[in-house]
Amino acid sequence: MAERIIHNVKSILDGSRFEHRGEIVVIGLGRFGLALGKELSRLGHSVFAIDRDADLVELHKDEFASTATGDTTNERTLRALGVDQAKTVVVCIGNNIEASLLTAALLVELNVPNVWAKAITEEHGKILSKLNIHHVTFPEAEMGRRVAHLVTGKLEEYVPLNTDVPNGLLKEEDEFVVSQMTVPERFAGQVLGSAGIRADYRVTVVCIRPDGGKFTYAEAETVLGPNDHIVVAGHPADVERFAGVKSG
Repeated sequence: MAERIIHNVKSILDGSRFEHRGEIVVIGLGRFGLALGKELSRLGHSVFAIDRDADLVELHKDEFASTATGDTTNERTLRALGVDQAKTVVVCIGNNIEASLLTAALLVELNVPNVWAKAITEEHGKILSKLNIHHVTFPEAEMGRRVAHLVTGKLEEYVPLNTDVPNGLLKEEDEFVVSQMTVPERFAGQVLGSAGIRADYRVTVVCIRPDGGKFTYAEAETVLGPNDHIVVAGHPADVERFAGVKSG
């Protein structure tokens, strides 16, 4: 989950594309914040990790470019740590919603240009949005929705693209996902360009991994093998319907 949020750090703000430069500040070293910070570091970014728990900071100090212990609900603390000069800050505070909201609000007041915040509930997310936080993410809710589509065994991966919208506020017709699956029985041996998948099932085959091979582009002349894996894009109901197609 953290990896997908990392790859969305560059985002459109006020009609122009935001380009991150310099250090990324991660506030809160719970499970999500720690995973996020480690992956950012692995990708070569300089991460400044902050948490109010001194023991937690001490435990993970060698995993980041820099760390600090501090109460981020205090503006003076944020300024003293130089967070007001940051370009990108991710608020990963989990159980303490009040601390999450106060920290996020201060970051907006300090004019940090790219603020991300983790929301625990829809209500939490709504308030963050009203505070004009640039990006609100719902990792727990998103993970629950993702797993719900995987437990049946039809899908191997399921990635919703509307992750900045609370589940209860997203209209079904507006949902869009990218999903991995094995080639449905009916289409095994068919040529992609003449299989009628887009017309009949309203999904698009994006790429294919031949049995024993690596992922590559799916083209019109691609032959769909029975043990090949494909990645398709479409609305959730259409993806599920396509994945369940049997032969005959």
